[in-house]
Parts: sequence; C-alpha cells; structure tokens
Amino acid sequence: MKKNAKNKSCALWGGRVLFLIYLAGLCYFLFFAENYGRVIGQENYRYNLVPFREIERFWTYRRELGIHSIYNLAGNVLGFVPAGFFIPILWEPKRGFLFTVCLTFQMSLLVEILQLVFRVGSFDVDDLILNTLGGILGYLLLTLIGKWREHEKTKIL
Repeated sequence: MKKNAKNKSCALWGGRVLFLIYLAGLCYFLFFAENYGRVIGQENYRYNLVPFREIERFWTYRRELGIHSIYNLAGNVLGFVPAGFFIPILWEPKRGFLFTVCLTFQMSLLVEILQLVFRVGSFDVDDLILNTLGGILGYLLLTLIGKWREHEKTKIL
C-alpha cells in the first residue's frame, strides 16, 4: 500500500472514530443529561411547530431569561457544526454542500422525532433550523480549511 493511501485510510478511520464519539456525546446530551432537563417520559411535554417562534421568544426575552437564552440558541447551532464538518469527510464521494445540508437536516429531524416519541426535551421546528445552520457552518469551516491548505501548498511550491 502506498504511503499516501495508508495515511488517507488512517485519517478516514480516525475521522470515523471521532464522529462516533461526537454522536455518542450528542445523544447523551440530547437525551440523558439531567442537568439540562432531559428526563425520558416527562409529563408536561412541549412542542413547537411554528418556524422562528422560539427563536423570537428567546431573543425578545433574552434579558429576562439571561444567558440561558443565548446558550439555547448557540447550543443548537454549535451542536451540529461537527456534523457538517465530518459528513463531507466520511462520505467522500458525496462531499457536496446539498448532501451535507440534507444529511444534517435528517439527523436533526431524527433527534426531534425521538424527542417527541420518548417525550424528552421538546420537539421544536426552530431546532431543525438552528441545527441545520450549524451543519452549514461546519461545512463552510471544512471548506475554508481546505482552501487554506491549498493556499499553503502553493506557497511551499
């Protein structure tokens, strides 16, 4: 096996392992972290099907809600940045922007449906929007890193 092929194979496996660790952490945080109110089968289950309702509420009442409103909004975005970063790496033949956005949206939708079924957290269409935005930011970050690396290679040559 050539050295470049071996390095690429090791990097791919390393990426898979990191992605699985990310998914395990995400699942724990979204479904089992009691510090964030994650209790399976809660009685007073809430859901939101109106786009931007909760985003607007968190923004409007940010002073009353304090830093928790910002944590909620930013957390939904930042929680899916790694997905947008890893998806194009792990599914190399389908590295495109649209594929990454669709898969990130599907991951988020799966999370929201599981939260609805198991009555943990809350089903929120705004979370779908924010999570998908996080995936887009992760993809853009990967693209910027790739462009920077290409630029650095041309400087060396």
